Amino acid sequence: MRRDYFTLDVSNVDWVDDDGEPSKPTVSIDFEGPVATLEERLTDPDGNPLPAEETDVAFRYKDDVGDDDAVGVVSVTNRLTGDFVLELNEDAEDVGTFITAARRYGEQAGDDGEYRVDIALGGEDFVSYEKSTFLVYDNAGNLLRNHSLIPSGVEL
Repeated sequence: MRRDYFTLDVSNVDWVDDDGEPSKPTVSIDFEGPVATLEERLTDPDGNPLPAEETDVAFRYKDDVGDDDAVGVVSVTNRLTGDFVLELNEDAEDVGTFITAARRYGEQAGDDGEYRVDIALGGEDFVSYEKSTFLVYDNAGNLLRNHSLIPSGVEL
């Protein structure tokens, strides 16, 4: 699947800089490609949408971590098979802002950090996930714990 088939929008992150009322950060991903392919990747063998606990969300830098205009790849993977469900390009700064908002929302809500992922296929809502982990890797594939959103008590 081509990465340019995806559109990613974030919401509920501006409150962090404005010291506003905390609200759950949300990432909305819309897919405008061959729907059957992505729908198959987002479902289990019985045709039901994969549950949140069977998916992982991550970001891997393509550039050096400190670069001002660094970009990378946001991915959603099937935790049971390790297969990529989807991948799309995104600016590292935007991902960092999102993770900061999720972390602060978790602090305000008494949680370790929480966010929502909404995935639409051709403009039609397909699945929503409530997540608390968002892993970030450098361009060599090393986990960046300080940049990641990892709930306390989780061992990787």
